[in-house]
Amino acid sequence: MHRYKNTALLVTHYNRSRSLERLLQRFHELQIEFGEIIVSDDCSKQEHQEVLELLQGQFNFKLIKGKINKGLGNNINKGQDAVSLPFTLYVQEDFEPKEQFITALKDAYNFMENDPELDYVRFYAFRPYPYLIPYEKGFSKMKFNLLLPDYDKYYVYTDHPHIRRSTFLNKFGRYAENFSGDQIEFRMMISFLQNKGKALYYDNHKELFDHDNLGTEPSTMKRDFWRNSKSPFIVLMRYLYRHLKFNYNYLFIKHRY
Repeated sequence: MHRYKNTALLVTHYNRSRSLERLLQRFHELQIEFGEIIVSDDCSKQEHQEVLELLQGQFNFKLIKGKINKGLGNNINKGQDAVSLPFTLYVQEDFEPKEQFITALKDAYNFMENDPELDYVRFYAFRPYPYLIPYEKGFSKMKFNLLLPDYDKYYVYTDHPHIRRSTFLNKFGRYAENFSGDQIEFRMMISFLQNKGKALYYDNHKELFDHDNLGTEPSTMKRDFWRNSKSPFIVLMRYLYRHLKFNYNYLFIKHRY
């Protein structure tokens, strides 16, 4: 067994109970055991809540419910509030860890224990972070500088699977509520940079997790034409808009909640 008595597994859930079951079953198969498991549910439909209660008996997790749907920010906040251990492994329900994650989690946990200034270690990304400084054991430091090109430089923080200190919200503020998922992540991303967050990144991030939410339980995140269009003109306008937006928010707007 790979036991992490000082670490809580925090999973946010909304209407994807079978995905949650696969995630928890996969941790069981990998023999990764946590000091506690918190599942924070954002008022899922009744059929999913019934499955959650069955899974709770099988995997022995603490279920944090909501009376009404308040969005991802509230779901993460109330889940993190329920954590009682020093470290939190945060994973959304539609990810599944691979075998290589066993080693990566062990290394990341040791980094966190040995470096009190390290705020979180990130295990996954949709695309590589553009500026990395080699660290050790397949991890790198993420480098941010306002003068560097490429707006992806801002994504030092994302809500993809990562391990963090459970005091994370104290240092960087709570997740914004009553906003879309993208806006919630944007605000935390800027707050992380403004408050001088320190993070590591696993270089071969696709080795650690499968992310498949296109099957029977697709993603509930909806994005508009502006974000998805492949038109060269729209791509250029989006690139310029993001640079201006990110620079303005980083320099002039304090994002703490």
